[in-house]
Amino acid sequence: MGNDRLSNNIRRLRFEAGEMTQQALADKVGVTRQTIIATEQGRYAPSLPLAIKIARAFGKTVEEVFQLEQP
Repeated sequence: MGNDRLSNNIRRLRFEAGEMTQQALADKVGVTRQTIIATEQGRYAPSLPLAIKIARAFGKTVEEVFQLEQP
């Protein structure tokens, strides 16, 4: 993977989901708000199970939420 970076649409999806808060999403997927913040900002790449839970929280596929950015 090297320099590949994972980007995401979590912030936009939260807004589209009735302005869901980071805490509400965290509660829904079973992590802390800090984990959601770090993931949303691209500072933390979630595990595959967490990525799936986040995608399901929005009724989306993992690929619709997360994108692999290659240099």
